[in-house]
Amino acid sequence: MCLADLEFDYINAYDSSSRINMVVLPEFIIQALLTSFYLVNSHWILTLLSLPYLCFNLHLYRQRKHLVDVTEIFNNLSWEKKHRLLKLIYLVFSLFLSLFWMIYNSLD
Repeated sequence: MCLADLEFDYINAYDSSSRINMVVLPEFIIQALLTSFYLVNSHWILTLLSLPYLCFNLHLYRQRKHLVDVTEIFNNLSWEKKHRLLKLIYLVFSLFLSLFWMIYNSLD
């Protein structure tokens, strides 16, 4: 939402990048905890589905590309929008898959 507001000049670049950067590290930590939770509880399929996302996050973190730069946000706006949209699609898919497995296991 911040990127769409930035694109239509409803918000300035500093506010948009600070809002996005505020949630990046907690997102990475929650993803790592969720993957480790799947691994400890022997949910192998969910672990295998969440490992690429975790590796991608680690790759971004190691290259210091996980934060949005205020000066480069307009140049990378289309990539950032695609990146955030793919993350959203993956998380919604993961949510529905987790709910499916929870309901399936509770019915057995």
